[in-house]
Amino acid sequence: MRVRIEPSGHEFDTSPGETILEAALREGFHLPYSCRNGACGSCKGRVLEGDVTLRDYDAKALTAADRQAGKVLFCRAVPQTPVVIEAREIGAAKDIVIKTLPARVVRLERLAPDVMRLLLKLPQAERLQFLAGQYIDILLKDGRRRGFSIANAPEDDALLELHVRHVPGGAFSGHVFESMQERALLRFEGPLGTFFLREDDGARPVILIAGGTGFAPIKALIEHAFHAHSPRQFHLYWGVRRLVDLYLPDLPRQWVQEHPNFRYTPVLSQPGADDRWEGRVGYVHAAVTADYPDLSGHDVYACGPPQMIAAAREAFGKAGLPEGRLYYDAFEYARDVT
Repeated sequence: MRVRIEPSGHEFDTSPGETILEAALREGFHLPYSCRNGACGSCKGRVLEGDVTLRDYDAKALTAADRQAGKVLFCRAVPQTPVVIEAREIGAAKDIVIKTLPARVVRLERLAPDVMRLLLKLPQAERLQFLAGQYIDILLKDGRRRGFSIANAPEDDALLELHVRHVPGGAFSGHVFESMQERALLRFEGPLGTFFLREDDGARPVILIAGGTGFAPIKALIEHAFHAHSPRQFHLYWGVRRLVDLYLPDLPRQWVQEHPNFRYTPVLSQPGADDRWEGRVGYVHAAVTADYPDLSGHDVYACGPPQMIAAAREAFGKAGLPEGRLYYDAFEYARDVT
């Protein structure tokens, strides 16, 4: 079926049973997306003309009000007739080539009881061109895929750094924590996603929010900004349950010492008595709005589980943040189990 994107006027065809997002990416048109499984809402947009059917999706990602307004999730929408959609196209990613490559595990480093740093080396003749904040899909032998954000900046691409959280019963994360050895071979596809720092957003200050291992792509964004000598002001909020979950505790403090335009606020939602925590307590989005009751002059980049993103979208909208200035990557730990 023919699909036309407005306002650009770009057109492409979908194959039978193919979603709009799948066809757009295949044809080189970069629409906003993240999870690709109907959980996050990053790819939400309007169908202006024509009919689509929707594969299963999370109701939090597409509400009844969204449906009434003509919105769909392009990662779940399969055209039944020629359609016209309204969607933003992401220009910075258009020249990035998505590859399928092998990689060797060169180091496994446990950063916390349930977080492992994986360092991957590509073949000698290969380099992965990517934007800070993008992710890769690890391709499992049974055909399943596991997505992990790249935690290093593209300027430091000798190795790919991933932060893997151990999910009880998780097919891949269980292998990483229980039996994976250094020098193991993996295959992956990437880079994927449209979560990256917009360079054309002027000099507005930036608030960065990480939930758990959502710190991985935020780390890449920050290190890339430092490398580029960005003059913008950056304030990182890292929200976790317990003190041990701040699995690279010294790194943000080092950034504070080295970069006058960087601030850092860790937030614990459930500190234990043995944490002896004297810092911020509660939900990370609430800490942001307490410090910044007016967000109309900021850009916000957030990465974490869908419930964190949903709460942040609602709270930040009430604080005056324009919808187009919240960039996010939502992930679900539980998807590793299926």
